[in-house]
Formats: sequence, structure tokens, C-alpha cells
Amino acid sequence: MKVGMKFAAMFFLLMSAASVQAQLYKSTGPDGKVTYSDTPPAAGKAIAQKTVAGSGGDSSDGLPYELALAVKNHPVTLYSAEKCIPCDDGRKMLNERGIPFSEKTVKSNEDIAALHKITKGDQLPVLTVGGNQESAFSAAAWGTALTAAGYPESNRLPKTYRNAAPVAAAPGAASPGKSAAPAIGSTTNNNGDALPAAGNAPPGFRF
Repeated sequence: MKVGMKFAAMFFLLMSAASVQAQLYKSTGPDGKVTYSDTPPAAGKAIAQKTVAGSGGDSSDGLPYELALAVKNHPVTLYSAEKCIPCDDGRKMLNERGIPFSEKTVKSNEDIAALHKITKGDQLPVLTVGGNQESAFSAAAWGTALTAAGYPESNRLPKTYRNAAPVAAAPGAASPGKSAAPAIGSTTNNNGDALPAAGNAPPGFRF
């Protein structure tokens, strides 16, 4: 009788452990675009497959399943500048909540022009969550946008996870010392030169 009960208990635990695991499929399309899905792609297409844990835990080689789907469907990007206290506050919030994000810095005129392609606002930081956008840091607004996009309320990142280092908003922007064209949409004087913004903000922006 005791042996039977032990066997039943062991079977239940094994089934419970299996239920929190889910398959996440990674596929590359003809255009080179990588997509993730919880269903396998059509037969005949090469796929790379890995198992990620459900909401109950992390796998050793990927993100928790719920978090991986949020990253796939609504990637997060932070646009920041140097010596920007609101940018620091926004970055801290993302890290504390465990949000995987890419960071793009705004320094050169090319960076400013790149940012103006996605926003008409003049405040930094700028946060994009999928197709949604938040200008200026607001813990409440950012939190609502992240929750609506499916990101967990608490940090579920693996302890070894690290976000990539920040990169320039405009890849290949002119190096220091080279002249650059005035940024699109920036405030200019009569000579066509970008006027410096108040404080440490890039020209045409404010914190």
C-alpha cells in the first residue's frame, strides 16, 4: 500500500514538472528575420528549438516563457542621453523589474535625427514598447505600458542575464571631430547651426 502511494506521488510530481515546461521554437525566414513561437513552423523549414521554463522558473539557456513571448511581441528600447537623471531613473526601473531592453544613446546630430524619425516630442528619455511610445520618464506610465505588453510585474530574469551595452541611436554616426549636418527637426539659428539645449540635453531636446 505504501509503495503504491509513493509511486502515485512520484508520478504526480513528474507530471507537474512537465506541465510548466513549454517548447519555444526559433525560426529564420527567407528575409533573415528571426521569429519565436510556441508552435512549430511549417514542415520542411529548418528550426532551432529550445525548452524554456514556464512561469514557475528559468531555464539555463533562455528566458522564462512568458517573458520570452513579451520580448518577441513587444521589444523594449530605451533612448537616453548622458548626464540625464530621468534616463538614469528609467534605466533603474527597467533593471529592477527585470525587463530585457536595448539602449540607444543620443549624442550626435545623426542620433538626434534617428530619434526624430520615431518621435516628434522633445523630451528624453524615450521608451518604446513594441509599437507604443512613452516620452519622458514616468514610473506609472512606463509600468502600465510594460504590463499591457505582457511583461511580468516582478523580476524573473535569470541571475546570469545581462542586457547588451548601449549603442548609438544612429549606427555609423560621424565620429567626434567630423562635421555633421544639423539634426532634423532641431532648433536652429540664422546660420543654420543647431542651438544648444538648456542643461545637458542634446540640441532640440530637454530632460
